[in-house]
Amino acid sequence: MNYYFAPMEGITGYIYRNAHRKFFKDVDVYYTPFIVPNQNREFSSREKNDILPEHNEGIKTIPQIMTNNWEGFVWTAMELKKYGYQEVNLNLGCPSKTVVSKHRGSGFLAVPDQLDQFLDQIFSIDMKISIKTRIGKDSPEEFYRLMEIYNQYPVKELIIHPRIQTDFYRNTPNWDMFKMAVSVSKNPVCYNGDIFSPGDYQRLIQTFPSVERIMLGRGLVANPMLAGEIKGKGRLQKEQLKAFHDQILSGYQETISGDRNVLFKMKELWAYMLQSFESGEKHGKKIQKSQNLFDYMSAVEALFRDLKLKSSFDSQCE
Repeated sequence: MNYYFAPMEGITGYIYRNAHRKFFKDVDVYYTPFIVPNQNREFSSREKNDILPEHNEGIKTIPQIMTNNWEGFVWTAMELKKYGYQEVNLNLGCPSKTVVSKHRGSGFLAVPDQLDQFLDQIFSIDMKISIKTRIGKDSPEEFYRLMEIYNQYPVKELIIHPRIQTDFYRNTPNWDMFKMAVSVSKNPVCYNGDIFSPGDYQRLIQTFPSVERIMLGRGLVANPMLAGEIKGKGRLQKEQLKAFHDQILSGYQETISGDRNVLFKMKELWAYMLQSFESGEKHGKKIQKSQNLFDYMSAVEALFRDLKLKSSFDSQCE
C-alpha cells in the first residue's frame, strides 16, 4: 500500500511537511496545497517557497494545480519542471463555493465537455499528470460521464474522493460509485475520504482489496502517526506529538513575521490536532483565545500535561 498526504490549504505547506517527515516516516508522497496560475505568469512568494527543492529535500513532493485555463496549467507545469518536478496534480476536488463559482476545483466537474477539452490540451505536455477528483458537482450520476472522460487520457493516478461538491465534507462517502470507478478505470485508482483510524482502513481494504493507494487528509492532520498506526508500528505518543508541534512552531517563527500571524497558523492546526486528545474542549478554547505566544505556549503546555491521548479515533467526516 502507498500512503499519500492530501494537500490542505493553509496547513500542509513545506514547514509542516518537513516536520512531519522528520517525526513520522510512513507517508510515501506529499502533495502541496494548490497553486492557482495568475495572469502575470509568476509564482507568489508563498507558492515559490513551498515548491523550492531546498525546502523539500528528502521528501517526495507533488505540486497541485487548480485552474480551468489550460494555458495557465501548462505554464505552471513547465515552470515546475524547471525546479525538477516530473509530476503535477490537477485539483478537481475543492468544494469551496468561491472556487466552484469560477468553475474551478469540483466546480469544473459541472461542465464535462469543457473539462474534456481542457484535459485534451494539458495531456500533450511532457509531464506526468495525476488528478484528484470528486464524483460530481450535484449528483453521483455525473461520475459515469466523468469516468468516460478520464479513461481517454493517460492519468498517472486518479485520486477519488467519493463525495459530490454539494456534500462538502458531510454525509458518507459513496462507495458504490467508487466501486464503479475501480471496475472501469483504465488508470490506477487511489482512495481518499474518511480514513481516521486503522479500523476505517481495514474496512476499506476488505471492501476494495485491489486498491493499492490511499490518500489521508484530515485524519492524518488530527493524528500525524495515522499511517504508522495503520502499518502496525505502534500508537501516537504525547512526547512525539509535542516535539512535532514544537518543530512546526519553530519553523513558523523563523519564516513568518509577527506573533499574530504565527498564532493564526498554529490555531488552525489545533482545530485538527485537538481531536487526538480526550476531553480537550476546555484546553482548546484557551489555545484559541491566546493573544500572544507566551499565553499560547502556557495553554499548550497545560494541554500536554493534563490530557491523555485518545486510545482510538471514531470515524468522522473528512
